Amino acid sequence: MFTLKDMGTFLWAMFLTLPLVALIHSAGHLFFAKLFGGKIRLILGRGKPLVHWPAFEIRLLYFVDSRCHYGKLRVDNRLTHCLVHAGGILFNVMSILAVNIAIYAGYLPKHLFFYQFVYFSVYYIFFALMPIQYGEGHYSDGLSILYIIKRKKPADIVD
Repeated sequence: MFTLKDMGTFLWAMFLTLPLVALIHSAGHLFFAKLFGGKIRLILGRGKPLVHWPAFEIRLLYFVDSRCHYGKLRVDNRLTHCLVHAGGILFNVMSILAVNIAIYAGYLPKHLFFYQFVYFSVYYIFFALMPIQYGEGHYSDGLSILYIIKRKKPADIVD
């Protein structure tokens, strides 16, 4: 049962763990976009910008979601675009493996933070793979990959 004693855990999950998982997911997209020569931009959160650099922005509601934009890739083919869209999923999978290996090897303790980290990472992977359109020009990674394979072009938004 959820009680007031659980509020501390909820707050760290909402304001630390979930944004960290979103940042890792977006970093995967950014890594592959940059690897293939694309111009990149990451926006963490919604609302008024708090911190702004040319390729990275943190907004007031940093814990709500994240978005990645990438421009034309220097290495421009279906495989590279699929890898850019799959990059977030791959980075989430790698982070899950890294955390579990580190716990198994004794480098990290068995702690609720890591359980939540893996839980939210699996959540991100699940919804990224689901082939759905979230809104006008806003596609899941899974749907974007399907469109690319079918030689259709989704919007340049990667989530």
